[in-house]
Amino acid sequence: MATIQVYDGLVMRNPEMEIVPGLAVSWTNIDPNTWEFRLRENVRFHDGSDFDADDVIFSINRALSETSQMQGYLNSIETVKKVDDHTVRLITKGPNPILLDQLVNVFMMDKEWSEEHGVERPQNFKDQEETFAVRNANGTGAFKLESREPDIETVYVRNPDWWGSETYDHNIDRVVWRPISNLATRVAALLSNEVDLVIDPPLQDLARIDNYPELNVLSTSQIRTIFLGLDVGRDELRNSSVTGENPFQDVRVREAIYRAINIIAIREKIMRGLSMPAGMLIEPPINGYNADWDNNRLEYDPERAAELLQEAGYPDGFTVRLDCPNDRYINDEAICQAVVGMLGRIGIQVNLNSQPKSKHFPLITGRDTDFYMLGWGIPTMDSGFIFDYLFHSDGSWNASGYGTPQLNAKIEKIRSVIDKEERDLLIAEIWEQIVAEMPYIPLHHQMVTWAASSDLNIPVEPNNMPRFYWANFN
Repeated sequence: MATIQVYDGLVMRNPEMEIVPGLAVSWTNIDPNTWEFRLRENVRFHDGSDFDADDVIFSINRALSETSQMQGYLNSIETVKKVDDHTVRLITKGPNPILLDQLVNVFMMDKEWSEEHGVERPQNFKDQEETFAVRNANGTGAFKLESREPDIETVYVRNPDWWGSETYDHNIDRVVWRPISNLATRVAALLSNEVDLVIDPPLQDLARIDNYPELNVLSTSQIRTIFLGLDVGRDELRNSSVTGENPFQDVRVREAIYRAINIIAIREKIMRGLSMPAGMLIEPPINGYNADWDNNRLEYDPERAAELLQEAGYPDGFTVRLDCPNDRYINDEAICQAVVGMLGRIGIQVNLNSQPKSKHFPLITGRDTDFYMLGWGIPTMDSGFIFDYLFHSDGSWNASGYGTPQLNAKIEKIRSVIDKEERDLLIAEIWEQIVAEMPYIPLHHQMVTWAASSDLNIPVEPNNMPRFYWANFN
């Protein structure tokens, strides 16, 4: 959300979520494995340096480096070649039917600036490394970064030389992005006109906000599913009363957890009706979505859940720690608190470890958690994305330890199958296995809800990322 204001990709999405030209004005397939991109000319980075093919080659190779969190977008790319200063060719390991969807989220950086400031590779997120690029930026985007203090305040100013100004004729000169963790303070700031947009207004205050004529409540279905991850890979959990074995490796325990969670109560009491109970980790319009699986999640049945624990050899239950963010998803901490109570009723005593996302996410990417909440969106609109990150053994967000060589092979095959029918059958086969084995417990699909000044016109993005170059004040 921070970087998309400052950086551009070779291709972008418009407010209708369609692929449109970005820093590349056109592209074509030379052969099934070779894509040629013609780059936009006379584009400059914010420091005045020219954008050219060398920056594209550098940026893609950087995104493929060992410390990158973006490898899942580009794992089909074998090499990038320069044709001339404004033409590059991407050679893939095999045909890739969704390459453009993947490139939307790969931003172009200035090679010289990156080398000057020692950021030739991304920060090591697992080790909580901070590099120069965490608080500084030099993009080609609609806004320049004036200052960035993570979790405190980020300030952008308009880039008057942005190449996209004619297409996206916005009138935003300055954006001050300020996290406000206290719910009451956040609402008060909106009602007093201290802020113009709140992307995560408290659900219990929506009716009050909507009653103010100078404010609007905006909403749409979000491409994000909230779920619980379980470490099924380790032989013994880190924070559990069970020693010498891992209860999560037994599918009966996983099913017990699933059946113990009253998702309807969470929807009505915590989410105020603004969520959709999930039976899959994806939602429409993601390719691979199956309404039969999603609409028929396992029923809430605490009695059967207790029986399953007993059958698995845990008649008295066990203790475990649940890691949960308290500032990332809608009512995330409240959902986790509800889960703690529900699991307690079947004998699983859960110690809740709730903390900011800046501390929570490294537990997941560092694979240092037994039981955790995570939310996942699909910017490529295709199941291959979530397979790469969460189900492949080497997936950078796969803290579940789930995966086998056979499953990995299927996931890797999807990357290059060009025949849609064959590819969709393989995707369905993978989902059938995942739904049956439950390495993750689906909770619900989120809704995007924003509250904004009635003077502000801004499309609600299904990925919950406002793009201020789409916005205008009346």
